[in-house]
Amino acid sequence: MNNFNKIINFELFKVVDYSFTIGLLLSTLLIVSITTILLWIIKKILFRKSNIEKVKEGNLFSLFQIIKYIIWIITILKILEIFGLKLNVLLASSAALLVGMGFGLQTVFNDFISGIILLFEGSTKVGDILEIDDDIIKLQRIGLRTSEGINRDDIVLILPNSIITSNKVINWSHQSKKTRFRIKVGVAYGSDVDLVLELLRESALEHPEISDKNAVNSRFIDFGNSSLDFELLFFSMNIFRIENVKSDIRKIINKKFIKNNISIPFPQIDVHMITK
Repeated sequence: MNNFNKIINFELFKVVDYSFTIGLLLSTLLIVSITTILLWIIKKILFRKSNIEKVKEGNLFSLFQIIKYIIWIITILKILEIFGLKLNVLLASSAALLVGMGFGLQTVFNDFISGIILLFEGSTKVGDILEIDDDIIKLQRIGLRTSEGINRDDIVLILPNSIITSNKVINWSHQSKKTRFRIKVGVAYGSDVDLVLELLRESALEHPEISDKNAVNSRFIDFGNSSLDFELLFFSMNIFRIENVKSDIRKIINKKFIKNNISIPFPQIDVHMITK
């Protein structure tokens, strides 16, 4: 027993009045291990299939992040207590340093507070599709300082949380699951307007990604400089890859126009030469 106590109380190093022993190191490792196991158990319970079916996965992720940060804060405070560090003394002795850091790290603190807002507010969740600065991003992770998403080119973007909370952001997922999209097309003057409207509707109805067949609509919107202008409106749940859906529908439209002898004009300029 005496040998065990000697090993536990063996001093690894000393900083000012604080002595770091093997016992303190083992206690720290034990607390960190227990915390890690506890979080793993909580994650397994939260993300059970039955829970995911009842609650949106993004909501569960936000809840788990909040629980994780709270537990780690408690763990860190407990470790500081084991090492004999008094938090109030530590804050008082470093007050001037904290003030200086506060001025230098305003952006970091802003991102940190924004991260807390995102996690607690719930208006933006993991899995949501956002439009930020004309870029469409699927949110994959919300952290305390930064969030991570992937755009339509499969490029991973690291976003400071303050951008999501402060800038103008369109949340395509913060509504009904289906969203209305439109395709514009012009045809040559003299074309059969009713036939064009019918072909546009048929083109959308042939695509499997169209969610509400009864809501598909086509309309004649304007007399353009070189064309009669039409618009096709349809609903789809494939928000993130909608450009692929639009491309497929445009190909169907083009085939139907060719088959029915309807031409898509290009801008033309008539130049009249006057000779003397």
